[in-house]
Amino acid sequence: MNFNKFFQSKSFKAILGGMIGIIIFLFIFGLGMVVGIKKANFSYKWGENYHKNFAGPKGGFFNDFAGKDFIEANGVFGQIIKINDSEIIVEGRNKIEKVILVKDDTIIKSFQKTVKLADLKVDDFIIIIGEPNDAGQIEAKLIRIMPSPPTGALPRPLSFSAH
Repeated sequence: MNFNKFFQSKSFKAILGGMIGIIIFLFIFGLGMVVGIKKANFSYKWGENYHKNFAGPKGGFFNDFAGKDFIEANGVFGQIIKINDSEIIVEGRNKIEKVILVKDDTIIKSFQKTVKLADLKVDDFIIIIGEPNDAGQIEAKLIRIMPSPPTGALPRPLSFSAH
């Protein structure tokens, strides 16, 4: 068999054209699948986050600003239930315990006075502002000791009303 005649024959050109056509078809089909998956993924995520992106918290911005849609990742208000070295465990809203890490540069205030970590006691009410770390703890930047609320009454989350 003569390979030159075979490569120049109409049969070879038809087979080669068909293979190139199939490859182009599969490439375009695969590209369409990738674009379709990206669009579907975007639509899904957009739909899942619609409420958060456009409507805000479920109770509305002026009704329940500190609602359950917002996680206390950068701070917490609560009562100290345990102190270990430079770690404080605080019981916050809904009895959720948060681990607070106190660093050397953490500022601890009691009214106008700057105090030390050793001045904190179990059952003190504190407000912590800081940054979350990868372990789910809050690295405190500021800790403010608050006066104890009236017996049996923990402060309620902030709510705004339009007056």
